[in-house]
Amino acid sequence: MRSEQKGNVKNSVGRVALAALAIIAQVVWLVYLIVKLNKYSTVISLCSSLIALLLVLKIYSKRTNSAFKTLWIILILVFPVMGISFYFLFGNKHATAYIRRKFSALHCALFSGLCDDGGVLEELSRRDYYTANQFRYLSDRESFPVYNGTAVRFFSQAADGFEAQLCDIARAKEYIFMEYHAVEDMESFSRLFELLAQKAADGVEVRLLYDDVGSIGFVNFGFVKKMRQSGISCKVFNPVLPVLQIFMNNRDHRKITVIDGKVAFTGGYNLADEYFNITHPYGRWKDTGLRLEGNAVDSLLAMFLEMWNCTENHVEHFKKYFRSHTCHVQDGFVQPYADSPLDNSCVGENVYLNLIKSAAHYIYITTPYLIISDEMNRELTLAAQRGVDVRIITPGIPDKKLIYRVTRSYYPALAGAGVRIFEYTPGFMHAKQMLTDGKTAAVGTINLDYRSLYHHFENGVLIHGCQAVNDILRDFEDTFAQCREVTEKYSQDRFAVTRGIDCILRLAAPLL
Repeated sequence: MRSEQKGNVKNSVGRVALAALAIIAQVVWLVYLIVKLNKYSTVISLCSSLIALLLVLKIYSKRTNSAFKTLWIILILVFPVMGISFYFLFGNKHATAYIRRKFSALHCALFSGLCDDGGVLEELSRRDYYTANQFRYLSDRESFPVYNGTAVRFFSQAADGFEAQLCDIARAKEYIFMEYHAVEDMESFSRLFELLAQKAADGVEVRLLYDDVGSIGFVNFGFVKKMRQSGISCKVFNPVLPVLQIFMNNRDHRKITVIDGKVAFTGGYNLADEYFNITHPYGRWKDTGLRLEGNAVDSLLAMFLEMWNCTENHVEHFKKYFRSHTCHVQDGFVQPYADSPLDNSCVGENVYLNLIKSAAHYIYITTPYLIISDEMNRELTLAAQRGVDVRIITPGIPDKKLIYRVTRSYYPALAGAGVRIFEYTPGFMHAKQMLTDGKTAAVGTINLDYRSLYHHFENGVLIHGCQAVNDILRDFEDTFAQCREVTEKYSQDRFAVTRGIDCILRLAAPLL
C-alpha cells in the first residue's frame, strides 16, 4: 500500500499561503481602522451600534438557512465592529451581483434551448405521480429537463469509471470537455493527459476546467502551460488572489466529462491518484460514478459550457456542440441537475429533502461529511420515527479531523431518533448518493454539508426506474457489510463537556 507523499507533487500551496496572509492583513487593517474610529468618536460608535441592530434585523428577516442567520447574529451582537466588517466582506451576496447576473444569463441561454419533452414527465406521472412531482420540481422550477432516452451505467468504484472514461475518450471524434474540482498531475492523470494530447493532435477539441482551491495542493500554474502546449484548452476556475472578495468562497465542485455530446460521466471522483486507490492517504477510498449515453447528456454539456463561459467576455455559439440523439433506450427516467451558490435556490438540498420525504420503506445515504441543517436533521429523524429504515454511511478514516469531529457531533440526535449510522471501516467514504425504496436515486458531487449545499457549484443526476438503481442498491448492500454500525454508541448520553464542545463546533458549521 503506497501512501500519498504530498511533498513529491508540484503544487501551489506557497501561492495560496501568501494570498491568505495578504487577505488576513487586509481584514486586520480594516477592523483596526474601524476600532480606532469608534474609540475616538462617540457618534461613530453609536452609528456602529445602530448599524449592527439594523443588520441583525435584516439578517433575521432573510429567507435563508437558520444556521447562517444565527452565526451572523451572534457575531454581530457580541463583536459589532468585527461582525459588521466580516458580514459585508463575506456574508453579503450583493457583493457578487455582477457575477450572479452573468451566470443567470448563461443559464437561461443554455437551458432554455434544451428540448424539454413534456410527454416524458406525463408518462412518469401516470406511473408514479408522487415521484413525478420530485422531477417536476427540477423541471418546472429549475429548468432541468427529464429524459427517458438515456442509457445509465453505474460504477461502484471510481477506478472502473475512470477506465470507462479513457475508453470513450479514445473514441472521441469532435470534442472532449472536462470539468473537475481537483486535478493531480501524477500517475492516473498522466494516462489521461497522453490520451488528451493525442486527441488534440488529431484535431479533436479538448477543454479542461479545474478549480484552483481544489487543485492547489496538486498542481501549479505550470500545469496550465503544459496543457496548452499540448493543444488542450485549459482554464482555472476562480483563481486564488490576494484580494478580499466574497466570490473566493464559491468553488467549482462539479465533476463532468462530455464526449462528442453523446456520452457523459459524472460522480464523486476527481482526477487524482487517491480516488483510484493508487495512493492511500486515508485507507481505501470509496467513490462512485455514472456514465450517461443519450439525450440526458445535453444537460451535462450545458452545465460545462455555463462554467467555461462564465469568465469569457464574448458569447460562444453553443448550438454547434449539441447533437441529435439516436439512443432510444427505455431505461427509466434521468434528470441531470446543477446547483449554484449565486441564486436563491438550494437545489441540491431540495432534491435530498424531497427524496427523504418520499421514502416509504428505506433511505440509504453515503456522504464524506455530515454537517446538516435543522431542516435536513428533522426530515431524517421524522422519516425514522415514521418507520422508515434510514441508514447513513460516513468515513471510517477521516481526511480532515476537525470536520470529522463535527460530523460525529450530529450522530447523537440522529441515532436517538432511530437513524442508523455506519462508518466505512476500510477507509474514506467519498461517494455522494441517496437511494429510496429501490426506485429512485441521486448520484453526484453533493455532500451533506454546508459547503456543498450552500457555497459550491455542484451537479447530480436523479434517476428513477433504471437498472442502475438496482446496481446502486447492490453496492449499498455490499458496502454495509464493510462498515461498523455506531448507532448504539451514539444513542447513549454524553458528558456535558462533550455536548458543550459539539455546540460550539456546530455553531461554526456553516463556515466549514
